[in-house]
Amino acid sequence: MFQVATISASDKPDFYRELVQQLEGLLHGERDAIANAANLSALLYDAMPRLNWAGFYLMRGGELVLGPFQGKPACVRIPVGRGVCGTAVARRGSVLVEDVHAFPGHIACDAASRSELVVPLIRDGEVIGVIDLDSPEPGRFDADDQAGIEAIAGLYLKASDRF
Repeated sequence: MFQVATISASDKPDFYRELVQQLEGLLHGERDAIANAANLSALLYDAMPRLNWAGFYLMRGGELVLGPFQGKPACVRIPVGRGVCGTAVARRGSVLVEDVHAFPGHIACDAASRSELVVPLIRDGEVIGVIDLDSPEPGRFDADDQAGIEAIAGLYLKASDRF
């Protein structure tokens, strides 16, 4: 059985290197994309401080649909181009928002969320979903978090079959 080890890195790049190592162990030998998304959501939620939501939205029929996550119940469907998640899909790139209340068109699934980081999952040139992280703390995410979650997204895509 896999157990999340406490990550005691003193800086974010070290933290993400350790998190990637834990994820490699968690994903080893498992190809199911949904099972891996569920475990990755749990790992992120447990290992990363000051989060109130960590999970996936998956592309279905031209829109994002709620996938595996940890946190409070969430919005089920998000159109491409709407909110932070839909914007990440439309831009085909990560979106880091220091204050979601200042983000035009933000979709408030949880009124406690104040900052957000969304990383698209791109396979064979196609956006297949996003990893979404929310925090009740303004400015919680920075460039180190973005780089770390982008590396984690790449590892997840490499280890997992299509949804």
